[in-house]
Amino acid sequence: MALSSPGGFETVIGLEVHAQLKTRSKMFCSCRADYQSAPPNSAVCPVCLGMPGSLPVVNRKAVEHTIATGLALNCRIAHLTKFDRKNYPYPDLMKGYQISQYDMPIASDGSLEIEIDGGKLPVGVTRVHLEEDVAKLQHVREPDGELYSLVDVNRSGVPLMEIVSCPDLRSPEQARRYLTTLRAILQCLDVTTGSMEEGSFRCDANVSIRPAGSQDLMTRAEVKNMNSFRSVFNALTYEVERQKALVSDGGRVVQETRGWVEERGVTVSQRTKEHAHDYRYFPEPDIPELVLNAPWVEEIRAALPELPARRRDRFAAQYGLPVADAGLLTARKATADFFEEALASKGAGDAPTDRRAKALSNWLLGDVARLLNVGRLTIEESKLKPRHLSELVDLIESGTLSSTLAKTVLQNSFETGRPPSRIAQDDGWALITDSNLVEESVRQAISQNAKAVDDYLRGKETAAKFLVGQVMRITKGKANPAVVIDLVERQLGALQKHNGRV
Repeated sequence: MALSSPGGFETVIGLEVHAQLKTRSKMFCSCRADYQSAPPNSAVCPVCLGMPGSLPVVNRKAVEHTIATGLALNCRIAHLTKFDRKNYPYPDLMKGYQISQYDMPIASDGSLEIEIDGGKLPVGVTRVHLEEDVAKLQHVREPDGELYSLVDVNRSGVPLMEIVSCPDLRSPEQARRYLTTLRAILQCLDVTTGSMEEGSFRCDANVSIRPAGSQDLMTRAEVKNMNSFRSVFNALTYEVERQKALVSDGGRVVQETRGWVEERGVTVSQRTKEHAHDYRYFPEPDIPELVLNAPWVEEIRAALPELPARRRDRFAAQYGLPVADAGLLTARKATADFFEEALASKGAGDAPTDRRAKALSNWLLGDVARLLNVGRLTIEESKLKPRHLSELVDLIESGTLSSTLAKTVLQNSFETGRPPSRIAQDDGWALITDSNLVEESVRQAISQNAKAVDDYLRGKETAAKFLVGQVMRITKGKANPAVVIDLVERQLGALQKHNGRV
């Protein structure tokens, strides 16, 4: 019989986020952790290959990164933690088990506040724990149709932090906002690159529905293979509607793992969902329990940076920026650092702080962001430095560059790393401020545009704007607009007197 609910259905979502940690070596061995550019199966050793007799050694930096994350998410940090063996057979699992954490995670009972629909929503964080990543399978189909899989072990053993939320999310949009907020925090902490495209920030979602008003947790499905915030939103939207249609038609949601197929816009069944007891967890015998003593934890707490939400609020209050602009600037720590360094750079301009801050913000969120996007670069990778952007704003404020010419100078500086003042001087982009030089161009424009002059003398004041444009064309945009306007008005005024029309 079909299930119906007078108030409809409520969506219940919990997220499991896996973040590869930024460490020089892997979780339990000394192999390099930046495996992405290494040839297949070259960043490996007996430990990450799962050879008999090899022994794991815990990566201290990975533990510190996980403690820092737990603190940033308002978690309780365990005094005593341990690693466990999670047993399951799969081709990408070299040892036949994964070293993870089960009942004694590093951090637990936290919360993350997200902003949604003009309000704030607290989302519980069940746990933050450490484990090792698995190898990577590459599926190959030959021209004759033969299908086989290759295993690249480079990724095996890379430190992987798992953050498990409580089932507090009620819509795909809330889930997307949770992920963007969480990633901003992790990037601010500098514990991960947060790249979903490279797989360093991965998300699985547990999705279920229940009659509105019910507090019972219903059978859930786990959705995997979502590699962007957009795909997370679309996959969850599809899965929620699939479950609603299934239950409304008298069907039953089964506990299973489903994969998101981007090309088709659907989730498909992959396998029935395992229960925790199927993994046969037991303490890792080769790694002793870890004591996270209070002085160590407090040392990590003291080193925490200003987190994105607090920094956003400070930018808005201290620099007079719109909250939306402040939010964009602080979404990535590197961008926020760039902005504040540019603002602090000593320049020639004497604009008030809030005016200068808005100018720098506009350039950074506008033209600089566009150039980074076209070049597929991060702000750290670009040749443009904070002092360069500060100098560009100074040149505009001093009248040396117009906003239009500044765009050309910015692009040159972005591509070459040269200071804007040097580009403006050496490449001839600086505005012409010599009145004598500009005056000659004004005379030329007036002599070549008799109709516009006559229109002006007949009372059509807009003709003056046309003549200003002609002067800018003659000077290739390099004349100071204020000087041009003043000289055009003077010469036209002289003509009016001469013709007796004043």
